Amino acid sequence: MTNIQDAVCPQWRTDIKAKIKEIEAADNIQILLAIESGSRAWGFHSPDSDYDVRFVYARPVDWHLSLHKKRDVVERPIDGDWDLSGWELSKALKLALGSNAVIAEWLQSPIIYQEAAGFRDEMTTFCRDVLDRKSATWHYLSLLARQSKRATDTDGNIRLKRYFYMLRPILALRWMRINAAPMPPMNMNDLMDGADLDAQTTTALLSLIEDKKNLDEGDGVARVDPLLDQLIDHERIQAQEWVGQADAMTKDKTAWNTASHINRRWTHNFIL
Repeated sequence: MTNIQDAVCPQWRTDIKAKIKEIEAADNIQILLAIESGSRAWGFHSPDSDYDVRFVYARPVDWHLSLHKKRDVVERPIDGDWDLSGWELSKALKLALGSNAVIAEWLQSPIIYQEAAGFRDEMTTFCRDVLDRKSATWHYLSLLARQSKRATDTDGNIRLKRYFYMLRPILALRWMRINAAPMPPMNMNDLMDGADLDAQTTTALLSLIEDKKNLDEGDGVARVDPLLDQLIDHERIQAQEWVGQADAMTKDKTAWNTASHINRRWTHNFIL
């Protein structure tokens, strides 16, 4: 397997870090965590994959005190090879309380462009405590369903990008089933390590990853190893059966109090 850090070259890292500082100054925010969230962080990027930079940021206290309606998202228009957007901290915390799987993935990205010391660890601990496996399972099943509809082109060839967008949620579902936990890793290598795959399926998956790294984003293939189709079908059925009878987690007052404490601690210029 290739080093995941090689997915972003030094010059791109420099440019992205400079853009992050530019956004902080322009929007008067403090970016607490900025990561790569796309296929480069997932471990199966193509040569022409873009850069999906996502971040969590804090606002000054005065911003919170104003009664004017305010956006809790900062984003920039997609520009060439990069796509940058982020969530204000209180939004991220509320989404975590609602068992949003996306914020949980951001916290586990292996490619970090900027972080405030201690923030990621605190948020990760919080998410492990409040994330609900049933909600996460619905999230990944929905991703799988959307991508399944787009996995083949008009000629019947398999769109490799879309197929990987099916494999990643399938591995997340398998990881959650085997580990009985709601927070699967973001990166494909880490998912595979915790998914207890047999040797033949692992080989088929690694081979397809290498194929994708040598193809452009829009390229397709005539077929994939049937073992991977079997993996998708098996885990889809397992997840659908489990989620149909599982109970959702109930969030108590303690979880909300913890979220409020984190929000106060990291709000920009807040003085305890």
